[in-house]
Amino acid sequence: MSFWEGVDAGLSVAVAAQGAGVSRPTGYRWLSEHQKVLPSPVQDFSVARVGLLSLREREEIGFQLARGHGVRRIAAALGRAPSTISREVARNKVAGRYVPSLAQEQTWARARRPRARKLDGLALREQVTTMLTDRFSPEQVAGRLKVEHPENPEMQVSHETIYQALYVQGRGSLRLEVATALRLGRATRRPQRSEGPRPQRFREMVMISGRPPEIEDRAVPGHWEGDLIIGSTSSKSAIGTLVERTTGYVMLLHLPGDHTARTVADAMIVAMNTLPEQLRRSTTWDQGAEMSRHQEITMATGMPIYFCDPHSPWQRGSNVNTNGLLREYFPKGTDLSFHGPGILENVAAELNRRPRKRHGYRTPAEVLATLISNPTNQTGVANTETLSSVAPPRPGERRNVHDCESVVGVAPRSTDVSFTLGIP
Repeated sequence: MSFWEGVDAGLSVAVAAQGAGVSRPTGYRWLSEHQKVLPSPVQDFSVARVGLLSLREREEIGFQLARGHGVRRIAAALGRAPSTISREVARNKVAGRYVPSLAQEQTWARARRPRARKLDGLALREQVTTMLTDRFSPEQVAGRLKVEHPENPEMQVSHETIYQALYVQGRGSLRLEVATALRLGRATRRPQRSEGPRPQRFREMVMISGRPPEIEDRAVPGHWEGDLIIGSTSSKSAIGTLVERTTGYVMLLHLPGDHTARTVADAMIVAMNTLPEQLRRSTTWDQGAEMSRHQEITMATGMPIYFCDPHSPWQRGSNVNTNGLLREYFPKGTDLSFHGPGILENVAAELNRRPRKRHGYRTPAEVLATLISNPTNQTGVANTETLSSVAPPRPGERRNVHDCESVVGVAPRSTDVSFTLGIP
């Protein structure tokens, strides 16, 4: 039997999927893709479904209860769980008595589909639609209805009922009218996951909780935050973004062809090795698949990589804000491979010469140049007094790693790695 034949015959998705030789998630995915409404779960209400109590079993329950037997004894006699018998009796009692024939009728009535929907009421539906169109969230709608109609349960509805009316096939009475008014504008509901720790995504990951405290207060330069901005799906294009936490200095990575872990690692190693050693202290990134070669990047650059918690963009706030600015240059849904290295350098230079309020309206490039050229700041701490007392370098001036020795008080390296600041 095929999956669709099973569904049309009234089988559950799980049973139909099993009969077709596929998993239950695959069955639900097929159902969602074809936007098919499930038929009534019971076609012939005189025939009990597998797993449900039959009329004969209900008659036995009634007979055993009349003789004064307890739930556990009845369950043992029928080969059922005690909880099944307990729920059956509690659910189908009428005037304090369990009557098998009435219990069977009530079970059939509850199983019938479709059920009457609360949002089919015109007055409630219109009010919910109006609030959703006014950009209320479903939770706000449910809460506001309780305030406006405290004595009228018929004019109250839960937020879950509203979500089902928007998303669930067969209950989508609000779908076409106001689904686009939701803040995130999703066409389908995102699955919810259970709470609890997740396994590490990559080998030997160091989470952000293990990051040194000195990074948190942005006092020491050389700590970066990184991510990708993604282009259109068809182009598989992306641009790597890196932001220095202390100064806000931006570097963009050209990713030719794709944004696989190999491509990102190669681009990042080249870019970071153009920096003085004192500006290569650490990087914080999310748990995207592009960082699966993080150990290779650390080995080549000497920069440890710390990973944010899942779904926690605020843990790399500087990068998120910068990515928002970059979307003015690289809109969503466009082919980002069109922008070559020269264009990326020009965009990064433009951002680096924007004055920032937190720096007293000096630019990130000027602040970074001041930190590099300052011969008195032995700790690398970016304090306001130091930044205002040292003049920025001249446009196009080159500073090498030997000029940076005194920034952190370490011995110079034998190799001369130069770094040009993009100051107009």
